[in-house]
Amino acid sequence: MQTIKNLTPFISVAAQLQPADMASLAASGFRCVINNRPDNEGEGQPSSAAMRTAAETSGLDYHHLPVVSGQISDADVAAFRALLERIKGPALAFCRTGTRSASLWALAEAHHLDPQVLLRTAGQANYDLGALLPRLQQYWQATADEPLSPAPRFAVTPRYDVLVIGAGAAGCAVTASLLKRDPGLRIGIIEPREQHYYQPGWTLVGAGVFERTETERAMSRCIPAKAQWIRAAAEAFEPEHQQVVLEDGSRIGYRALVVCPGLSLDWDAIEGVRDSLGKFGVTSNYAFELAPYTWQLVQGLRRGKALFTQPPMPIKCAGAPQKAMYLSCDYWLRQGVLPDIQVDFCSAGAVLFGVADFVPGLMRYVERYGAQLDFNHSLTAVDGPAHKAWFKVTGSDGQSRTVERDFDLLHVVPPQHAPDFIRQSPLSNADGWFEAEHETLRHPRFGNIFSLGDVCSAPNAKTAAAVRKQAPVVAENVLSVLGGSGPRAIYDGYGSCPLTVERGKVILAEFGYGGKLLPTFPLDPRVPRRLAWQLKTQWMPSIYFDMMLKGHEWLAEPKHLDFEPRPAEAPNACDFTQEKK
Repeated sequence: MQTIKNLTPFISVAAQLQPADMASLAASGFRCVINNRPDNEGEGQPSSAAMRTAAETSGLDYHHLPVVSGQISDADVAAFRALLERIKGPALAFCRTGTRSASLWALAEAHHLDPQVLLRTAGQANYDLGALLPRLQQYWQATADEPLSPAPRFAVTPRYDVLVIGAGAAGCAVTASLLKRDPGLRIGIIEPREQHYYQPGWTLVGAGVFERTETERAMSRCIPAKAQWIRAAAEAFEPEHQQVVLEDGSRIGYRALVVCPGLSLDWDAIEGVRDSLGKFGVTSNYAFELAPYTWQLVQGLRRGKALFTQPPMPIKCAGAPQKAMYLSCDYWLRQGVLPDIQVDFCSAGAVLFGVADFVPGLMRYVERYGAQLDFNHSLTAVDGPAHKAWFKVTGSDGQSRTVERDFDLLHVVPPQHAPDFIRQSPLSNADGWFEAEHETLRHPRFGNIFSLGDVCSAPNAKTAAAVRKQAPVVAENVLSVLGGSGPRAIYDGYGSCPLTVERGKVILAEFGYGGKLLPTFPLDPRVPRRLAWQLKTQWMPSIYFDMMLKGHEWLAEPKHLDFEPRPAEAPNACDFTQEKK
């Protein structure tokens, strides 16, 4: 369940809740739940009807007061105030990040509480509502019967040299690389989450090698200290004004923008899977909460059918779906139960791995474990209680049919796409990804906007190792653009996928654009090695947290163009050479 932020003894706020959270809320003493999100606002969002049913089943009052992100009206404030006046007992309001609910509370209470008190209270809960100050002051000064006169909705828009969206691997790494080169930069990072995750470790959690806690750190420990953490969610872009719109409707300005919010897992694209995750033998190493359940299932399975799935590309860490299979099979082989387990790898793709050089080595492990490869199989539906899964199977003639499969263990990897606020923005390409030049990682139409990480449209592997090489490229190019020149650093598409084929051995697949092999060490990268296992399990977490996120660019020096390009003539026509504010 999301962290609950107490504003007063009578009202608290939280980010998106799930139906399963309602019983815990009731046990914690809450009497009422207020949902401030319109239905169908984002992927993975449970419907208001489902939330109502779960809340009322747990004895909670439920109210749906939908407010459009970035558009809190006076009518919304009045409705929230009226609701607070009539509800009984402690209430919990929630939205996508909690910011909208906190804003509604502050505006609803501003008619009788000093705006500075409201801002301090929200700040203690890590919600910066300073942009609402003009509106709070207006409510504070008005009488109850006096109509509100027009007033500024937000305070003066803050402006940064560089604004970074997202504080995952890409956001923290590129911020650290920028500050390493120019410690005087004024950088803001927009990130609503309180926790940072080392996602490459989740496969090892699912195999009993790592504990889940080893892959989690407080966000405050990962964001570079010299950057300003803006605890909010980005909602939209206004590149023609060099501004980003936040969830509460306020704007943040920038001289250069770096977009790296990661991607979204579309669990709802698979019918019934959300209701089965974490039970009935249905699991996924792609979720922090579920990776330990994978290991529990692997240890408990002695006979039966194990299905491992892979959705259509692109996905983050394209090797992770089959790594789950290899490590599970290795455990069953060592326990002597593998002959009694039917293992199937059901992939929506047509090949085992996208870089052909690594396929022969992987196939030797597929044969060793006796796994069945089922290509062109896309998981479409799951019935957990019945232990059944359905796949859309596309034949060589292009015709599709539905196939039903039984399972005792089902490892699900959901389809993945860019977040909605990227897909619906002027920065996206036709497929919804952030549009970027493949070598410079700059937007082709807006010359002061860059991207890296999973959301970027560059055709590279979506891995943390790719970010390690992308961050210095973007950092150098951002500084070059801010200085009035064009980008010179280039990215060769490097990515790395440590394919854990057994406990103790890894095929360290390193490659760039076009599948070109780019090994870091003078060893054949197609051979499984214990050294690569040691790198994966012992060195990489420290390289990630203590080097990459801190701006130490180990073996990541970017290549450069041999000529000085002209600055891009972007339609937003900003002056990159102006003095820093």
